Amino acid sequence: MHPSDLKDLKVAVVGGGYGGAAAAAALRNIGVGDVHVYERAAAVREVGAGIGLRPATVELFRKWGIYEAIAAVTSPSDSFEILTATGHVLHREEWPASEHETKTRFVHRDDFINAFLDVLPAGMLHIGRRVTGIEDGTERATVVFADGASVTADLVIGADGIRSLVRQQLFSDVPPVFSESHAYRAVISADDTYGMTIDDNLRLYIGDNGTTIYFLPLRHRNQVSFDITAPSADASWSPEITKADLMRLVEGFDERLQSITRDLDMDLVTSRAVYDIDPIDTWHTDCVALLGDAAHAMLHHQGQGANSAITDAGALADALVKADSVKAALVEYQAVRKPVTDELQRISRLGWDAGAVETAFPGQKGAE
Repeated sequence: MHPSDLKDLKVAVVGGGYGGAAAAAALRNIGVGDVHVYERAAAVREVGAGIGLRPATVELFRKWGIYEAIAAVTSPSDSFEILTATGHVLHREEWPASEHETKTRFVHRDDFINAFLDVLPAGMLHIGRRVTGIEDGTERATVVFADGASVTADLVIGADGIRSLVRQQLFSDVPPVFSESHAYRAVISADDTYGMTIDDNLRLYIGDNGTTIYFLPLRHRNQVSFDITAPSADASWSPEITKADLMRLVEGFDERLQSITRDLDMDLVTSRAVYDIDPIDTWHTDCVALLGDAAHAMLHHQGQGANSAITDAGALADALVKADSVKAALVEYQAVRKPVTDELQRISRLGWDAGAVETAFPGQKGAE
C-alpha cells in the first residue's frame, strides 16, 4: 500500500497481550497513522513464567526500533538441554541463529509485555474495554464494547487469545482442545535452586511418569522460571493443586529439583490446564484478521507461542506494505504464516520423547 494510504489506515486491535502489542509496534513502524489497542483487563499483566525469544523474533525488534527496550529486560542464552529426571544429558543443541542475533533471549512474561507497551505512544492502549461483538462489513468492521460504545476501523485484528471472541464469532466456534496435562509454574530466586543455576541455558528434565520440568534461568533478575508439566484428566482451566500433589509428580527426579518443589510458595504457583486449538481453515475476512493464539494457539513444548504471535505481526505489516489493499494483504498474510503455524501446532503436540530425542527443534529450523 502507498505510504499515504497506510498513514490514513485506521486499525483496531482486540487484545493487549504479546500479539496485540506486537501488532501495534509493527504497524506503527510501517507508518500506519491510527492504531488503537483494546484490552478487556483493567491492567495489562502477564503472569506465570519466563519465555524464550528466538533470534528471528529478536530481529523483528531491531526492525521495529525497540531492540534496546527488549534487550534491557532479557538474558541471552546459548543452548537448550534435554535430560533425564536425574540429570543425564540426552541431547544438547545450540539455539538456531539469525543474521545479526546469535542468541535466544529469556524474559519474564510481565517484563516483556511492559517493555512492549512502554514503547507504544500514549493513548494507543485502552484498558478495561471488553469487546462483546464484531460486525464485519465488506470494507470496514465495527468493534462493539460492553458499555454499548463501538469503534469502526479499516482493519480489525483479533489478538484476543485462545478463547478469542473474534475467532468464535467470525471464523470457528470449535472449542479449545485439552491436552490432558497441567502446567504448574513459579518464578523463584536463583539463590533457592540448590546450585542448579549455573548458566543462562534452558534445561528440560523428562521423568518416567510423564512429568517434565522446565528450568529456565532469568539471571538478569537473579531468578529462575520453574515449570512442572504433568499428565492430568482434570480439564478445568485453573485446577487446584497442593504441595503434596506436586511432590508426588516429581518423585524420582534429581533431589535438588525435589527440594526446589518442596520449597515453593504455593501462593505464587500458577496452575493451568494446557490447551491448544486445532488448525482453522481461515484467519481473515476482507477487513478482519486473527493473530497469535487467536489464530493458532499451540502447546508450550516448543516454546513458540509468543514467538509465533510476534512473527505474525511482522508478516502482517510486511503484507500491508506490499499489497495494494487491506483485502489483498490479509490473503498474503495467511498464505505466508498459516503453513508455518500449522506445522508448529503439530510438532508441539508431539511433546518430548526421552527415548528418541534427535533435535530440540524437530522439523522447524526454518521457523526459527
